[in-house]
Amino acid sequence: MTYDERVAEFKAGIDAGRKVEAGDWMPDEYRQAALKFIEMHANSEVMGALPEGTWIPRAPTLKRKLSLTAKVQDEVGHGQILYRVAEDIGKTREQMFDDLVNGRTKFHNVFHYPAETWGDVAYIGFLIDGAALVNQKALLDASYMPYVRAMRRICPEESLHLRHGEQLVLELVSGSDAQRKLFQDAVNRWWQPTMHFFGPPSKQKDMLIYWGIKTRTNESLRQEFFTTYVPKLWDLGITVPDPGLAWNEERGEWDWTQPDWDEFWRVVKGDGPMTHIRLAQRKTVWDTHAWVREVFAGIPEQPAA
Repeated sequence: MTYDERVAEFKAGIDAGRKVEAGDWMPDEYRQAALKFIEMHANSEVMGALPEGTWIPRAPTLKRKLSLTAKVQDEVGHGQILYRVAEDIGKTREQMFDDLVNGRTKFHNVFHYPAETWGDVAYIGFLIDGAALVNQKALLDASYMPYVRAMRRICPEESLHLRHGEQLVLELVSGSDAQRKLFQDAVNRWWQPTMHFFGPPSKQKDMLIYWGIKTRTNESLRQEFFTTYVPKLWDLGITVPDPGLAWNEERGEWDWTQPDWDEFWRVVKGDGPMTHIRLAQRKTVWDTHAWVREVFAGIPEQPAA
């Protein structure tokens, strides 16, 4: 068979529901798309630990310190699982992390923003994790089976994180006026980054969907987020900073106001409010702990000059 014939046969298998294993033959286009997507997901888990991690020593109670610590540990663990999945596609974990800390690869836009208050921690735990779970559940039927297995482990833990965030939100909105205002302020500041989180409307030919690595469009995922979480916010008496957000009965979907997509592209390309600080934090740890990696790799110590 020619290469093109093998690609056509592979695509027909994907369309018929076939799952791809790490050792299977796959087209270069599929391999590159899967690697880039899973690597970005792994990067996001590792970088996503930083905004909440800074709040561990400032959490209001010992219980909250412990629960936040456990959540941050989970996120870093998810990143390591996903790096392992990506390694099998053809890139070492060391190279992926080196590319991340040196700004050569991307991570999700929301983790480029500061977590300024405890209200932000509640927002991240409830609505950012809620958005992530909408995305991740849609990956449980992805075509790359090692990724599916990873998501089967990650999604239940993300569901626990969501419950944690929901508790934080309920504590704030049922507390004092100042506590309620703290959460409302977080919603006002984080709403646009959350809309960006799902990405712009999918291209006419989205290669991730074409190869079955993603199973749903960005817009369908964003609509599910609206349906799941906007009524919950309204029930709590929290307003959403989008006057155009409303259920359109005729179309059977939500109307909403398009965010500033120029900001989205600027942020994901590495010019977000906290991008350089967070990458510097990760790079410092990566560089200062190089000796640990060298020991495990069996690299002999260099003689003194």
